[in-house]
Amino acid sequence: MKIEENDRLFRFLFEDIGVRGEMVSLDASWQAALSMHDYPEVVAEQLGQALAASLLLSATLKFKGSLILQAQGAGPIKMLVAQSSDQQTVRGMAHWEGQVESGNLKSLFGDGRLVLTIKPNEGKAYQGIVALEGESLSDSIQTYFRQSEQLNTRFWFSVNGQRAVGLMIQELPARHGEKSDWERVEMLANTITEKELLELPATEVIYRLFNEEAVRLYDPEPVSFRCGCSREKLESSLIAVGKEELLTILEEKGAIEVDCDFCNRHYHFDAIDVAQLFAEKSPSALQSRH
Repeated sequence: MKIEENDRLFRFLFEDIGVRGEMVSLDASWQAALSMHDYPEVVAEQLGQALAASLLLSATLKFKGSLILQAQGAGPIKMLVAQSSDQQTVRGMAHWEGQVESGNLKSLFGDGRLVLTIKPNEGKAYQGIVALEGESLSDSIQTYFRQSEQLNTRFWFSVNGQRAVGLMIQELPARHGEKSDWERVEMLANTITEKELLELPATEVIYRLFNEEAVRLYDPEPVSFRCGCSREKLESSLIAVGKEELLTILEEKGAIEVDCDFCNRHYHFDAIDVAQLFAEKSPSALQSRH
């Protein structure tokens, strides 16, 4: 495998037929996400698919911001969250209970839903929701685009303990091509195997599948695992809660303990930390937060 293709996102365009494609490989970034929690194999596979999907989808955004993919239900897997940014950073986590066996979405999540949230750095967030239905996470995401965006979209994922790989093809929003063009590209992509996705470099996969098409391949972009949590952000959240509420928690528990679900980092605030937090803020600043 070519080292320069690890942790990379590749974009490609089918010239003249109104279809784009992307392929992402998570290597060190996937292993970093796995190291944060002791996920069962089935849960890890679903999380790897979600992380790859969120990166593929966020790469289609035309503004600065992030995309959050969340699957939740009442089954063995309670919640799955993956968040990617326009800078190709990604983070994610999963909550589950008991033993999780392989199966379709209903057996994994129960009666659940898929929520896609687009959060621009400036402007209002947009959210779309569909039922978690089908054999796999890719089925549910494809349903979302078919119902909400009226865009033909297909995904292929392959995940193991070392890599999480995703391939996407999608109609361009501004120009729907001939139906036969989409069906031809979809048929070609559908010949890929999970083994090939995991073992072959992205450039070789794209060439093998589409060498008879006019494809423009863009320079790859690096992908990285990055949580984004910080003590400073938590301090701002604590100030928003209010001094009296924090003092009540301190009286009951002796300290305020916060764990980040994404990176498993632990934050500890004692009475001195809270007092210092509010001592550093002016009365006018505190009042503006209430």
